[in-house]
Amino acid sequence: MVPSIGFSQKKLSTFDVQGHRGARGLMPENTIPAFITALDSGVTTVEMDLAITKDGQIIVSHEPWMSSAICLDSSGYTFTKKEEKHFNIYKMTYEEIKQFDCGSLGNSRFPDQQKISAVKPLLADVIVAIENHIKSYTRFEVDYNIEIKSDDDGDGKFHPAPAEFSDMVYNLLDEYLPMDRVIIQSFDFRVLKYWHEKYPNIKLAMLVEDKNSVESHLNELGFNPTIYSPYYRNINQVEVKELHNKNIKVIPWTVNEISEMLALKGMGVDGFITDYPNRAKQYTNTLNIVPKNKK
Repeated sequence: MVPSIGFSQKKLSTFDVQGHRGARGLMPENTIPAFITALDSGVTTVEMDLAITKDGQIIVSHEPWMSSAICLDSSGYTFTKKEEKHFNIYKMTYEEIKQFDCGSLGNSRFPDQQKISAVKPLLADVIVAIENHIKSYTRFEVDYNIEIKSDDDGDGKFHPAPAEFSDMVYNLLDEYLPMDRVIIQSFDFRVLKYWHEKYPNIKLAMLVEDKNSVESHLNELGFNPTIYSPYYRNINQVEVKELHNKNIKVIPWTVNEISEMLALKGMGVDGFITDYPNRAKQYTNTLNIVPKNKK
């Protein structure tokens, strides 16, 4: 077993700013440079997504395939959206995956993102890089908000079934990190239910995108998660209070404009996930002040 590489630095007690896919607005998403940028921007949590390779490696990737929007193929050429699912990560070895450049192309949705050559990294390598940067530079611990991306249709095709996927992730994280710094999030309630039963001490975040009520979501899940994480436009102050009354934190996604950050902080949310952690850093003091017209 690899020993834990956690350090003695303490996490700052503050509003929880989570760097989405590292810092997607600034660096290629879900890459080591993105996570280092997030740390340097003062995030309290790094947010990332996982996929599984053919040879059983856990890598950091939003899609379980190579996205045509951000990746060049192994020969350095673009490919179409219709072609991208042919590059199925679950059917590729990590050696094959490393031949794809998912940074030089950039992302047209994020014009400030630096274009640099980057590969989809192993989760273990990401953790080592983050913890080393903490030890050497930023000097305060961050949490890891890790999304297990799965659905019924993808089981056995683009990823393992929830139990196998979850156990692989737990076993790796347990080798590298104190588990009290880990949050597992998913839109797939099967994943959350499995962790709730098998790993009851792990913090869980319930991702939701639709406009159904908080009550209906919680009833569908069947238990109260640590965190309720809705699309930021689908939450209001009454619901935040309702969730807080159930001892559930509220951390919306993906909040990129300063006006939106301030409005959500005024509602009393506990944090937010953002592509631009540098914007949150710039307004850290403001974000911790509830506007006078909010109670």
